Amino acid sequence: MKDARTKTSGTPEPSDGPAQGLSAWRFVVVFGGVSLLMDFVYEGARSVTGPLLAHLGASAAVVGVVTGAGEAAALGLRLVSGPLADRSRRFWAWTIAGYVLTAATVPVLGLTGVLWAACTLVIAERVGKAVRSPAKDTLLSHATAATGRGRGFAVHEAMDQVGALIGPLTVAGVLALTGGDYAPALGVLALPGVAAVALLLWLRAKVPDPVGYETTVGIAAPKEPDSPAEPGPAGSRERKLPRAFWAYAVFTAATLTGFATFGVLSYHLVVRHLVPTAMVPVLYAAAMAADAVAALVTGWLYDRFGAQVLVVLPLLSAAVPALAFTNTVGVAVAGSLVWGAAVGVQESTLRATVADLVPVGRRATAYGVFAGIMGAAALVGGALAGVLYDVSVPLLIVVVTGIQSAALVLLWVTRAARSTPAH
Repeated sequence: MKDARTKTSGTPEPSDGPAQGLSAWRFVVVFGGVSLLMDFVYEGARSVTGPLLAHLGASAAVVGVVTGAGEAAALGLRLVSGPLADRSRRFWAWTIAGYVLTAATVPVLGLTGVLWAACTLVIAERVGKAVRSPAKDTLLSHATAATGRGRGFAVHEAMDQVGALIGPLTVAGVLALTGGDYAPALGVLALPGVAAVALLLWLRAKVPDPVGYETTVGIAAPKEPDSPAEPGPAGSRERKLPRAFWAYAVFTAATLTGFATFGVLSYHLVVRHLVPTAMVPVLYAAAMAADAVAALVTGWLYDRFGAQVLVVLPLLSAAVPALAFTNTVGVAVAGSLVWGAAVGVQESTLRATVADLVPVGRRATAYGVFAGIMGAAALVGGALAGVLYDVSVPLLIVVVTGIQSAALVLLWVTRAARSTPAH
C-alpha cells in the first residue's frame, strides 16, 4: 500500500496549484475546524442518546436498534450520496447540505417528549452525516495527498474530537444546572451549528476546487488495469472499484458487526446506577479524547508501516464489552475509553486506507459503498449488542470475541490484496 502513497514532489507551498492561498495543511486544519464545530453539535447530542431514550421509556433493545439504525443510516445512505456526488461533481454542495441538515435537527431533539419522535430525530441527524460524508472525505482526500494520508486524516479526526469533547461537556453542564432538562441542554447546540456552516461557506469560497492539491504533488493514483474507463469527467470515474477495496471492506464489516454502540454502553451505565445521567456526557467526552489520541497514533503508524496497523482494531473492539458491561464503575469507564479508541481508528485510519486504494474519479463512490457496508454491519452490531445485553452479558462478550477473532483472520487473509493495489 505504500506504493500508492508515493509522491513525485514535495508538499506544495501555499501558492501552488488552484488552492487560492491556502496550503494543503491549512485546508485540512480549517476543514478540521468545521468538523470541530459540528462535532460539538452532534456528539453533544449523541452523548445523551441512550439516557434520553431510556427517559422516554425505551428498553435496551430499542436503544440498540435505534442507535444501530442511526449508524446504518449515516453509513448505508452513502451508497446513494457517494455515487451521486461523483456523477454531479458537486462535492461542496453535498457537504454543505449535510451539515445544514444536522445543524437543524439536533436542537429539536431536546424538545420532543415522545419516544417515536425522538427515535426519528436521532436517525434524521445521522442522515445529515450520510449526505455530506462521501463528498467531504473526497475533498479532504485531495489535500491529504500532499500532507500524507494517515497524518492528514488523523489531524482532521483529532480536531473532530476537540468538538466531541466540548459538546458532551457542555451538555453535561447544562443538564447539571437545569436538573436534567434536555431542552436547553440540546438547544444550546444550535450556536456552534450556525458557526460551522458559516466557516464551511468561507472555506468553499477560498478553495472551490481542492483537487488541485492532489494534481500538484503528482500522486500516483491506484488503478485497475483490467477495468477500462469510459468517457466522462475525471477520466477514471466509471472504472470498477479495485479488488483490494472489496477485500478491505469485508474485514471492516467484520470488525463493526461485533462493535457495540455508545447508546448501549451509556444505557448500561444509567440503568445499573453506575453513574448519574449528568456524568454520561463527561464520560463520552473522555472517550472522544481517547478517540483523538488513537487517531493520531494510528495515523502516524499507518503512514510509516501501512495497513498492518489495523490489527489493533479487532483487539480493541473485543475488549469493549468485556470491560464496559461490568458492574464495576472503574472497569466500565475503562471500557468506554477503549470504545473511544476503537472509534478513533475507524474514523481516521480506515478512511485513509480507502483513499489509497481507489482512483480519484471513483473515490466518492468508494466512500459511499464502503460506508454502506459499514452501515449494514453497524446496524447488526448495534441490534446484536442491545438484544444480547437483554439476554445475557456473558453471552454478548463471547459472541463479540468470536466475531473479532474472525476479523483478525480476515485481516491476515486479505493483507496481501490490500497492501499491493494495482497501478
